[in-house]
Amino acid sequence: MHIVLIGGLWLTGSAWDAVLPELTALGHTPVAMTLPGQGDGAAAAALEDQVAAVVAAVDAAPESAVVVGHSAASSLAWLAADARPEKVASVVFIGGFPTADGEKYADFFEVVDGVMPFPGWEPFAGPDSDDIDDATKEQVAASAVAVPEGVSRAIVKLSDDRRYGIPAVLVCPEFTPDQAKEWIAGGETPELAKITSLELVDIDSGHWPMFTQPARLAQLLAEAVPATP
Repeated sequence: MHIVLIGGLWLTGSAWDAVLPELTALGHTPVAMTLPGQGDGAAAAALEDQVAAVVAAVDAAPESAVVVGHSAASSLAWLAADARPEKVASVVFIGGFPTADGEKYADFFEVVDGVMPFPGWEPFAGPDSDDIDDATKEQVAASAVAVPEGVSRAIVKLSDDRRYGIPAVLVCPEFTPDQAKEWIAGGETPELAKITSLELVDIDSGHWPMFTQPARLAQLLAEAVPATP
């Protein structure tokens, strides 16, 4: 099955380089997204442009597709599911939670000259990044692409409640499934609370398992592919 992979803030499609061959070996067709305004050479982009790019990747699948969103891009995966509920077979959220309708997409860090640059590793010190070696940190920081303000501060717009019927998986890296359950029960992630079929799975990694646990991550993504009748 086609598996559309969307990296979180500052990441291009190259973030999935170690995951792609693992998914291919498992019999799937992975598609790593480099988003408009976030590595494709465009000077600027809006959230709508990124949604359109992901939806186009879903539409290009021969049948249905699994859409995977990492970190803040969990919201982007969810927006694609909202736009194509009949074409998305399942959604996987990696270390992130879909933003609710009417909330800002990812207004987490300072915007400078119309973009939100990578803030360095200091804000992610601790469980988020303890498993990433210094060489990988340097490589990721060097390849990071500033996120357009039109993406980070955009208002999320969801409209099709059929998205709640799409099977979903939350991969829990720097937090545990039990912690996620508490957050869901406490009302902190209202979109997850409404999903009819939500599976929580653990992975022994920090926030970026595509760099530190690519084989295990690929296995979890393959397991998120719905069984064919």
